[in-house]
Amino acid sequence: MAAHDDNVVWHPHPVIPAQREQLHGHKGVVVWFTGLSGSGKSTVAGALEEALHKLGISTYLLDGDNVRHGLCSDLGFSEADRKENIRRVGEVANLMVDAGLVVLTAFISPHRAERQMVRDRVGEGRFIEAFVDTPLAVCEARDPKGLYKKARAGELRNFTGIDAVYEPPTHPDVHLDGEQLVTKLVAQMLDLLRQGYIINS
Repeated sequence: MAAHDDNVVWHPHPVIPAQREQLHGHKGVVVWFTGLSGSGKSTVAGALEEALHKLGISTYLLDGDNVRHGLCSDLGFSEADRKENIRRVGEVANLMVDAGLVVLTAFISPHRAERQMVRDRVGEGRFIEAFVDTPLAVCEARDPKGLYKKARAGELRNFTGIDAVYEPPTHPDVHLDGEQLVTKLVAQMLDLLRQGYIINS
């Protein structure tokens, strides 16, 4: 990342986040789904976005594979590139929260330090870490993209859960059992958002 440039000065806007939230009718927040590949992150995030949309909530879903088609298309899967991938996504998510959106993200984001980095950037009370806790054996049995098979065959290196570490959250804001029905997990998330006064629908 480039060093700080004294010639780059933050430009304040006349419309502030609270006014944008008032327009949307709800708070801006990031729901950060983390878990192994195949845990169900993207499925739950997509179903939650659909449920929120039906309630009139302004949302946007950032998915790990999708951002690598554009925003992060220049990055590989080295440790440095993975960290930069999460940093960029965190910055985009922060801008969207500033716009008053409920932002849903689905990223393995294997390291606690990187998830904490995004939490610190977005701010306490605006970041909800949702751990989709699914056993490795279940994720590997699902293997929706055939990645575990490739990793076991030695065709895919540095694959999280096989030959690269995944650090599960020690104190996630919400713990989701990835073997439960998606409808049940979505209901759990909606309850959490209502209890936290994020949404009132």
